[in-house]
Amino acid sequence: MKSKAVRIDRHGGPEELKFVEVEVGDPGPGEIRIRHKAVGLNFIDTYQRSGLYPFAMPLQLGMEASGVVEAVGEGVTHLKPGDRAAYASQPPGSYCELRVMPAKHVCKLPDAISFETGAAMMLKGLTTQYLLRRTLPAEGLQPGDFIVFHAAAGGVGLIACQWAKALGLQLIGTAGTDAKCQLALAHGAAHAINYSKENFAERVKEITGGKGVKVVYDSVGKDTFEGSLACLRPFGLLAVFGNGSGPVAAFNLGILAKGSCYVTRPTLFTHIATRESTQAMADELFAVVESGAVKIPIDQRYALADVQQAHRDLEARKTTGCTILTL
Repeated sequence: MKSKAVRIDRHGGPEELKFVEVEVGDPGPGEIRIRHKAVGLNFIDTYQRSGLYPFAMPLQLGMEASGVVEAVGEGVTHLKPGDRAAYASQPPGSYCELRVMPAKHVCKLPDAISFETGAAMMLKGLTTQYLLRRTLPAEGLQPGDFIVFHAAAGGVGLIACQWAKALGLQLIGTAGTDAKCQLALAHGAAHAINYSKENFAERVKEITGGKGVKVVYDSVGKDTFEGSLACLRPFGLLAVFGNGSGPVAAFNLGILAKGSCYVTRPTLFTHIATRESTQAMADELFAVVESGAVKIPIDQRYALADVQQAHRDLEARKTTGCTILTL
């Protein structure tokens, strides 16, 4: 059967994104076929398109979506035809109407959560879950602790602001404009720093009475790396989980000695490597969304055919919250 899809034949800019028709077959063992209702847009999609994360060509992009299961392959027991479902998954391929994919990362979507919310929240929500719940400093996190979260008005950031508040943490968010700082505060950040106007490391030290924070969650990378380290208290953790400004350059491990600090480069796909881990993380995400403690802000919608513009706006920092591609 036929499906509209977005594909690239070579790495490059948004102009490489082509709207094409592809053939979709039946699921094999361990696979499902799913008809999408909405597709999520993420910064990792631009890394894969540009070649920062290289893939073999041609490449169908997209890491998350929601929809209805049409068929299941041999050995798939947690899903059946007709189930509402959502996922964040390797390999890429969600920019389409219909696809066959591995079933292990696909989760049943609770009836209380809409398809649009499901598509917008899986990659960003599961990322927030593994950061705040699994990527922890040596001393752990307790209610009242300060943490720093860069890009706090982005898709992951606005979920993190709310989830951190629900956990009793005092999240210090950074963003590049006053309006984005206000957005972070409105979503539960305890403090917000406009890093285009202030030295965020100095401001963090002021907010924490000179102590610094136990952990910095950094999706910006190259431009914030040194400042993020400067925010840490002794035994603090810097978790670099993205490269918004480019990858972090090689550095001398000796710079960690001043506070016996830790640095890690976690990825979502290590955490969702097994069916059991994926489901456990998704269950916690679904629960916090169903409770109302975390609302998923969908601030932009683009038709799938307008994906080039969606990528341009994302890279130009014109978006806030979550963005979905509609079908």
